[in-house]
Amino acid sequence: MHTSPPPSAHVGSPPPDGLPRTLGELRAAGHRWRSVKDELRENLLERLRSGRDRFPGMVGFDATVLPQVERALLARQDVVLLGERGQGKSRLIRAVGALLDEWTPVVEGCPISDHPYAPHCPRCRRLDAAGETPPVGWLHRSQRYREKTATPDTGVADLIGDIDPARLAEGRSLDDPEVVHYGLVPRANRGVLALNELPDLAARVQVALLGVLEERELQVRGHVLRLPVDVTVLASANPEDYTDRGRIITPLKDRFGAEVRTHYPEALEDEVALVRQEAADPGGALVPAHVVEVVARFTRMVRASPAVEARSGVSARFAIAAVRTAAASAERRAALTGEKCPTARVCDLQAAVPVLRGKVEFAPGEEGQETEVLGHLLRRATAEVFRGRLPETALEPLTAMFAAGGEAVSGAAVPSAELLGSLGPLPDPASLAALADAGREPLAGEEAPAEGADRAEGLAAAAADLALEGLYLTRRLSKETADPARERSAYRT
Repeated sequence: MHTSPPPSAHVGSPPPDGLPRTLGELRAAGHRWRSVKDELRENLLERLRSGRDRFPGMVGFDATVLPQVERALLARQDVVLLGERGQGKSRLIRAVGALLDEWTPVVEGCPISDHPYAPHCPRCRRLDAAGETPPVGWLHRSQRYREKTATPDTGVADLIGDIDPARLAEGRSLDDPEVVHYGLVPRANRGVLALNELPDLAARVQVALLGVLEERELQVRGHVLRLPVDVTVLASANPEDYTDRGRIITPLKDRFGAEVRTHYPEALEDEVALVRQEAADPGGALVPAHVVEVVARFTRMVRASPAVEARSGVSARFAIAAVRTAAASAERRAALTGEKCPTARVCDLQAAVPVLRGKVEFAPGEEGQETEVLGHLLRRATAEVFRGRLPETALEPLTAMFAAGGEAVSGAAVPSAELLGSLGPLPDPASLAALADAGREPLAGEEAPAEGADRAEGLAAAAADLALEGLYLTRRLSKETADPARERSAYRT
């Protein structure tokens, strides 16, 4: 994940006042030219020495992926990241772009952002030969990051360039190097170029990148432009492309200085932290800690299931969609019933199962069983969280109520007051809520609801829902859903 630029320094904003505007002023200011690789290297070293976060927002990579990426950048290498979908490859690449200097000088008007000290494009060389000194412009680092998601129809002209017919119509000769319209690679000069899904590029297009990564030479329709393209190339790909769309050709793969394998979170704590961070904008709903943990465990179980195609992976977007759907279900319930504090419950995750089917590639032979497989794994995840968060002593008042012939009601359409009211005079529901919500941190973008009775009631109802479902899944209660359309279930012994 990359850090967003400050409001005063984003794409299209003017550079700060006081920056040099001529070559003489730039030299007088003591500006030192550095290659992009040196710039990334030195800025990374500065962050390492100062203890600042080098790659903000990356979760679960501290001991594995990030040290490899840091070594590659310090070695001035281009990098290819290999990993299944949803492992944060693109976000990590964008975080590398955030290591660039905030502002850098360029030859104003240069199509490939030449440095004023070392102009190389034909236009800049022509002006230099004529004794003209163009003014100095400034680029923010966000403008020096270029990203391209490769597709099979991406051509050499898109990446490298082509002859511009409009310039030929002006009367210029084909021999004039200024008739070339530059593609993405030369326009990424003096910056970071990200190529996502690299195997999707046709082999002939990958061949065109060989000179860029090795000799830094561009060839466009017979024009050999010896431009020392100053760019750091970061690419992403699946380690084994299960869609069989293509492969990275061996010579191109060999030209990347480093190959780094990414992975899904290895620890449950990292999975939970990732869900909290990425499930941004959950609307106006409160999402308790136990709901986030159920989603994290559910996601890990789906990845490990033999019913799921292992080569395709299960993206972090799977968990994000689950949390957002549960939050939306809580908001819907609040709108229908008049609840003041929408609070997601375990029962709200049932609505996410149909949504999540399209985010998982199932193994052959599982056709028609997708909903059943996901539903079973969700119940297993819920049972694990129930056993881990609610000890028997906390459940004794509830089990005593059922032993005496009591009955409770819950479901996605049941408001908190009705759910808690069906439990009778249950002593201290706040203690049950505290256990279920222990360790809670707000989701990214979540607005903290006001403290008060409404919030306490919502959390108590969510904890009671976890207890009821957990007792049912451990076969200590029965559950009857007489009318599924009404989203109400009765629990009894």
